[in-house]
Parts: sequence; structure tokens; C-alpha cells
Amino acid sequence: MATRAIVSMEEYLGTSYPDLDREYRDGEVVERTLPDLLHSRAQSRLAAFFERQRNRGTPLLACTELRVKLTETRCLIPDVAVFSPSLPAGSVPSTPPLIAIEIASPDDSFTEIREKLEEYRRWGVVYIWLVDPHARRLYVCTAALSEVASFHLPEFDLHIGPEQIFD
Repeated sequence: MATRAIVSMEEYLGTSYPDLDREYRDGEVVERTLPDLLHSRAQSRLAAFFERQRNRGTPLLACTELRVKLTETRCLIPDVAVFSPSLPAGSVPSTPPLIAIEIASPDDSFTEIREKLEEYRRWGVVYIWLVDPHARRLYVCTAALSEVASFHLPEFDLHIGPEQIFD
């Protein structure tokens, strides 16, 4: 079993990785699972959906693969983070997005996904969504993880269904 080196937040934030970006958890730089084609397509389609809404005047700004700083010892990377009404200051936001979306990959552990969703909830993210492109299922995380037929943003009267996410 490999040991992980402890690095500072400053060192982590100053490092770019030659492949997939990594998260920072309590001094450890943690690799993420590699996305596959279905993951990538779902991520692209979600980002495009929010971009279309922004072009129609809805104040929703989507970012993909953005490092967000939850605490002084924790940076996560949601697959899609949606901010409203504007982007937060700084290159690594420490303000929760309105929506954090995780997209499951085949190698993801359900336990790890659930823990990450719970971290977003504790941080104050209002809408926490999980997309499983392999099973073509959608979930929302509130106090529990629940499967839904579509995602809903009531303050903007928006619905996002499977047909808008999956090919």
C-alpha cells in the first residue's frame, strides 16, 4: 500500500497535474477516478444546458472541474458547479455554489460518492445532484439520497430531465 505525502494547501493550490486534477483532503492530495465517455457526455450536456439558460438571461453560471475550497484543509472538485447570481471572487471559490453536481464513473465507490455529497451539504450547497450515466438515473441529496425523475430549480422554474443529460 502506498503512503501519501502530506502537503500544504498552498502547495496543492500551486500545483497543476499532468493528467486529471486531484482533490485535497486534510493534507493529502487524492486522485479522482478517471471519467469515461458517458461521464464526459453527461458533464458536457449539463454545462451546455446551464449556458443556454444564462444566454436567456437566467443568472446561472456553470463551471466544470473547478477546485472549490470548503475549509482550510479541504478542496473538492465537483464535476459541475453552478453559481448564482454571479461567480464568486477568486480562482478557487470558498463560497458554496448553488448547485454541486457529481457524475458517477464506473470505478467510483458509492461510499465515497455519498461522503462527498454529504460534505457539500454540510458546506451549505443548496442543490446537490448525482447523475449516474451508466444506469441513466438521477438523484438528489438532502438529508438522504433519493432517486428523482428530473432535477428541479423552483426559483428559476427549470426542470432538467434525463433527455437533456443522456444521449
